[in-house]
Amino acid sequence: MPDTHQRPIGERIDWLFDLARRHGQVFCGPEATLARARYLSRHTTAMVALKCMDGRINIPVATQTPTGIVMPFRNLGGIFDLGWPHLGEVLQHHVMGMIDQGRCVLLLITYHYSKGDSKRGCAGFHFNKQAALDHTWQIREQVTHIFGQSHESVYPLVCGFETDEDAITLHSHVGGPTLNLSDFVGADEKVMAFELATLLPDMPDEMRMDLLPLLMGNLSHVQQVRQQNEQQLRLLDIEHREWMICLGRGFDWLHTPNLALIIGPYSPNLAHPIQTAAQIIDDNMRAGRIPSDGFLLLASVPYDQVGVDRARAELKARFLAQFAGQVIGEQLPALADKMHVRTAVLDWRSRKLEALPEN
Repeated sequence: MPDTHQRPIGERIDWLFDLARRHGQVFCGPEATLARARYLSRHTTAMVALKCMDGRINIPVATQTPTGIVMPFRNLGGIFDLGWPHLGEVLQHHVMGMIDQGRCVLLLITYHYSKGDSKRGCAGFHFNKQAALDHTWQIREQVTHIFGQSHESVYPLVCGFETDEDAITLHSHVGGPTLNLSDFVGADEKVMAFELATLLPDMPDEMRMDLLPLLMGNLSHVQQVRQQNEQQLRLLDIEHREWMICLGRGFDWLHTPNLALIIGPYSPNLAHPIQTAAQIIDDNMRAGRIPSDGFLLLASVPYDQVGVDRARAELKARFLAQFAGQVIGEQLPALADKMHVRTAVLDWRSRKLEALPEN
């Protein structure tokens, strides 16, 4: 499709599930399987990213990293509290699983902003860049409390994501030096390795070398974005244009930016991010950035094993869809009339999305 955003809602939904189908085929195909195995054999550090639900924040695309390498956790504004029961359990389970495999973990704690217009920044923090940054340092302290202060096994790294160019900024410590990759486009790997070692001397060497490919990928991506900007091909991508709300986990296949607001099921107050996402969708319709004929609410839950695990994933997906639909219906009833609801489960091993029958 030339521009998915402008198609009728029925065509957009069909396109979306076809995208998921194609991603599942590619992900478990021999080429992609071997490419991931080869990548992980060279870069053993496990990558985890805490990030906003904003559809423009797409770290695999922005770093040119194969899908399935960076484990994402999403919530409104990148707002997390590791004391939340479900979040803490899922994150700890994933981290300890990596540690048991003999791998260290690099935890990317992200915030985002726009250098061109603050109103294109993070709605979760009311477009206040400093407030978003301050929150990432709080999360970093929590990670340190749980996994230790040496950061030899689990390293929490605060990262800024500038959505006009998708450029990443690395932070050393509160008020300390930063490494803004937008200033290093065209630099070679040797230069970036030196800059990274200077900025983060306490990061283990192995971890630093595994982070380096993401930085080089981001430099290449930013260069491509600048070329698009020169040709005025990216003007629509830097604005909110999401036309779907994704609730749950397992949305790695959504590698096309600016389609969806992705909400992880982590916050005890799940209604708040759902309401905020719905308001963004409503604003997009009113501003003419997306058609006003409808939007999609997709609830998806991954499973590891067939049988009991998959059956529970089905119930959870249906519950999330029902809960979100109720919130949107109460808060934005006019928008709710345009809501198309779908539920699905995701086979985590193959990344194949399985749509559930509509009620």
